[in-house]
Amino acid sequence: QVQLVESGGGLVQAGGSLRLSCAASGRTFSSYAMGWFRQAPGKEREFAAAISWKGGNTYYADSVKGRATISRDNAKNTVYLQMNSLKPEDTAVYYCAAASISGSIYSHEYEYWGQGTQVTVSS
Repeated sequence: QVQLVESGGGLVQAGGSLRLSCAASGRTFSSYAMGWFRQAPGKEREFAAAISWKGGNTYYADSVKGRATISRDNAKNTVYLQMNSLKPEDTAVYYCAAASISGSIYSHEYEYWGQGTQVTVSS
């Protein structure tokens, strides 16, 4: 079992930045690739970013590419999502998730999920 807890969400003006964190506990964090997904009101959950087990490979959705950076610190059992130049359409609940498969953009391939953190971007 892996327990994931997100933090760092909040209300920010368009053009601003946020850094989301996801702290993991339980089984060996470095054994899992990690991903960030988001779900806006009335929409399906969508892939945002993913990172491989040691952080050597990263993957981004087109919607956040160039504005987001995913990183991880295996010593701290934490994965981060730095979001810059935020737009109102980035408003969503952001979830981190753990998978045995690296680089997946599909939510069903992630085995463990956090409870989510709300990001609201005002115009």
